[in-house]
Amino acid sequence: MLFHLSIDAREPRHVASVIAELFGNGTITPFPPVSEGSWLAMAGDDRNTMVEVYPRGTVLEEVPGDADAVGNFDESAGRLRGFSTHFAMGTRLPQDEVMAIAAREGWPAKYRSRAGLFGVIEMWIEGERMIEVLTQDMQDEYLASMSVAGWTGFLAANAPA
Repeated sequence: MLFHLSIDAREPRHVASVIAELFGNGTITPFPPVSEGSWLAMAGDDRNTMVEVYPRGTVLEEVPGDADAVGNFDESAGRLRGFSTHFAMGTRLPQDEVMAIAAREGWPAKYRSRAGLFGVIEMWIEGERMIEVLTQDMQDEYLASMSVAGWTGFLAANAPA
């Protein structure tokens, strides 16, 4: 299970506040351990789910010996658009409220069905990074289909002849 993940954004505080809003009752706080200007969106759920949002261009690097990893700024990484990293998050909000938040932010968003198994709201943070927001009904579909048995059954039923 995941407890937290990290992404970078051009406006970390703002992105963290929108993610906290999408959680339904989230909170944001500064998150200075990695890099100055980082923010933490906290879901306030039973797992203490969190999303760390670093300034765009922050690169996590290993530190030798008995020391924590550090976040350093890489100017070339800050110019990138589009990423393979994305995440799916649950929300307590209904679909129309999620879509209204995306519209308010000017972030592209649309409903998509993933292989007919479960629905998501595909939202593009700052128009650059995809997240999948799942309402309660979508979460129920996801949990029913994305178990080990559900996914391997889907693969077997859809294997090329």
